[in-house]
Amino acid sequence: MRKFFFLLLTSLFATSWTAFAQNLKFGHINSSTLIQMMPATKQADSTLKKYGESLDGQLKAMTLEYQTKLHAYQSKMDSLPDAIRATKEKELNDLGNRIQDFQQSAQESMQSKKEELYGPILKKADEAIKDVAKEKSYSYIFDTSVGAVLYAQDSDDIMSLVKVKLGLK
Repeated sequence: MRKFFFLLLTSLFATSWTAFAQNLKFGHINSSTLIQMMPATKQADSTLKKYGESLDGQLKAMTLEYQTKLHAYQSKMDSLPDAIRATKEKELNDLGNRIQDFQQSAQESMQSKKEELYGPILKKADEAIKDVAKEKSYSYIFDTSVGAVLYAQDSDDIMSLVKVKLGLK
């Protein structure tokens, strides 16, 4: 009797697990490709490029100033009194430190600007993917752009559905 009960329980479990597994619906999308298709991405790319160019222009101006002052100092260094030489060296050192600080600040500023520009784009893409998944009853959607899925059984590519949701061609 125990064996019969155990076999019955095991077969019920196996049957219910099979039924559960058959109800799962899998899909995949390459989110990087989707984001590149979105018109807002081109605008964000352009804005970020202009912003980077302005920071780069400022850095070049600071570097040119440093090089000009360094060259002027080096050409007169031997004829300068010690007090003036020390002042010029301190001025060059301070300018070098300001350039380093600016470089670090510019990198942080670029990262912040990138997040500001691309955040809404990523959010819109994510919402569209989730909406399609809910509307079409997908259990899981895998992002093939990150390369984390090494193998998967057949699943639906939902790119066309998400493109329609976002109004992309």
